[in-house]
Amino acid sequence: MQSVRWYVRRLQSMSLAEIGWRCTGKLRDAVDGLLLPRRQRPPKWNRIVGNEKETPLTRFGILTGQPQSLDHSEIFSDVTPWRERVIEQADETAGGMLHLFDAEYQYPGEPIDWDYEPKARLATPKSKSTAIDYRDYSTTGDCKFVWEPNRHHHFVVMARAYRWTGDGRYAEAVADQWDSWLEQCPYGYGMNWRSPLELGIRIINWAWTMELLDGAEALTLERRRKYATSIHRHLWEITRKYSRYSSANNHLIGEAAGVFIGSSFFRGLRQAEKWRRESHAILSREMLNQNRADGTNGEQAIGYQLFVSQFLLLAGLVGRRTGMDFAQSYWDRLESMLDFLAALSDGGPLPMFGDSDDGYVLDLGDRENPVDYLLACGANLFDRADFAARVDVFPESAWWLFGDEGREQFNRQKRNGRPISCTSRAFEKGGYYLLQRGSSEQADSVSVVFDAGELGFGSIAAHGHADALSFTLRVGGEDVLVDPGTYDYFTYPMWRQYFRSTRAHNTLVIDEQDQSVMQGSFLWGERARSRLVRWEPTDHGGSVVAEHDGYKRFSDPVIHRRTVTLDGFEPTLTVSDEIRASRTHTIDQYWHFADKCQVQALERNRWLVSFPQGSLTMEFDPSVAVSLVKGCEDPIGGWMSRGYHQKCATTALRSRCTREGSIRLETRMMIRIQQASRLATGSTNQTQTASPAMSSASS
Repeated sequence: MQSVRWYVRRLQSMSLAEIGWRCTGKLRDAVDGLLLPRRQRPPKWNRIVGNEKETPLTRFGILTGQPQSLDHSEIFSDVTPWRERVIEQADETAGGMLHLFDAEYQYPGEPIDWDYEPKARLATPKSKSTAIDYRDYSTTGDCKFVWEPNRHHHFVVMARAYRWTGDGRYAEAVADQWDSWLEQCPYGYGMNWRSPLELGIRIINWAWTMELLDGAEALTLERRRKYATSIHRHLWEITRKYSRYSSANNHLIGEAAGVFIGSSFFRGLRQAEKWRRESHAILSREMLNQNRADGTNGEQAIGYQLFVSQFLLLAGLVGRRTGMDFAQSYWDRLESMLDFLAALSDGGPLPMFGDSDDGYVLDLGDRENPVDYLLACGANLFDRADFAARVDVFPESAWWLFGDEGREQFNRQKRNGRPISCTSRAFEKGGYYLLQRGSSEQADSVSVVFDAGELGFGSIAAHGHADALSFTLRVGGEDVLVDPGTYDYFTYPMWRQYFRSTRAHNTLVIDEQDQSVMQGSFLWGERARSRLVRWEPTDHGGSVVAEHDGYKRFSDPVIHRRTVTLDGFEPTLTVSDEIRASRTHTIDQYWHFADKCQVQALERNRWLVSFPQGSLTMEFDPSVAVSLVKGCEDPIGGWMSRGYHQKCATTALRSRCTREGSIRLETRMMIRIQQASRLATGSTNQTQTASPAMSSASS
């Protein structure tokens, strides 16, 4: 249950129109509660379908680029690893072993208990869904651990195994689990009817499952009709409850994509055409509303950019294959989104700016490597040889969508492609600036990603972090200075607060206060506004200057201006922080290192950071005192998270001073790259590695 203060703050973030809409929704939910017992009666088949003879219930052949029946005697010559991998996964999931975020969970009993929260070992309520507070950990545990298996990604895994092998036991396992879900999760009851986004993702996975299982004996006419009846309920429920106003972020895109794909595949359902047109219009609008012309997503969260890119790609392909294509502006914006992800990926792993909950739409074989999957699809869609050049081999997921013809096109592009240089680029509308040198295929690359963007999308900026003027550093394609990630949403409030805070990012903190004011786990009040001052790229790096006003709310208003300069010839990274103020303030600079880095003091204000690709020597301003923290819990510091509910201890440095009036602090990092010429000359020369990191100290 949220506090009264939270409800007041949440209301303050809404317009009068939104408040009216939400009140209407509460009234609708109350009426629905009265009608639920009546709606549990199985509807007559002719109430949810038109004339099956004139309009078949489903439309096969629009979701995958594969024929309805694979020729197993010819297709396995060069893709055997795909087949072996999916068989291993399908055997586990058929037995109730599901991988969720940080671990594998064996679900107790048979069939699977679909309302079970495995991490908290909690049976969640089976009451009316609208009355369940999914944020109440004592009642529902972490709702994501309930919802994730109910998205039924693993149905698609088992269905792929069926298509690879023709073995009917995989189809039967899917059908048995599907039947048990329908029995345990009646319409309107329990956690699995609580969120329209979850319904949208489930529809997409059900559609692909049915397409992949086409022809399986387990998919009897009786079962297909039973599944279609539930699909109709899913579509009807989402279209009544589309997210709007401050909630209309990635949720709305996912809901509309689920409706568009579901109504396109299950085209024989009554109202399918109406829902298809409506969802098509929403996707067309939100593609441009939530994604900027430079390809950046308004939520300022790289994980959610990957997430919505998958929805928009899949919906676009279905529209194109069913005669309801999207406008050229839709495809241009999607290409820009992939171009931004491609540019970010040139220097190494994507920076973890903003929230991420490891969300994905469909498991076609590469869910742990979504960038390669998206770029391979983009290479096919937009004839982009540079996209193909960034991907080592054509991924299985793209093959399911584009088939052998798509793979042949990709391979032609690979043969004609050129090496990708790490060039400095600006994505000004999103506020991201890349200072880079070298090549993505060489060990000498240096990549700085500087964040001078907005806090997040809309009036609540739900998935943004207080990270204005922070940056990441990658050397030789690996992380050195990192954005620590997300870790948790619902289970651990203090950890949620830490990972969103300013001190968890490579930026500057004044008087131990965040740049922007947290008012809830997904709610921000006063927020920092960033402004670009100067952008000067060069062939080997360049300089970017920006400032933010997040501390202007103080009684003595403070402005923070940061200049980041990469001299790629040395290479040297220089960070200059200017603080404009009148009174005395405590100033902390934070520097968060990747888990493979070792950090040790050389002498006062000189520190050595060693990592597999080389090392860097940091020289801090003489006026600051530098301390090291690693894996501390009180106060929290020295952690990073590469996945939801996954974290590891790592090293962070804090440089602190207390000064009166305006000051300027300069930090220099001299980068030494190990085996810089190895790929070009075969040299095995190595730099001397540093001794183990110093022992932890509290910040």
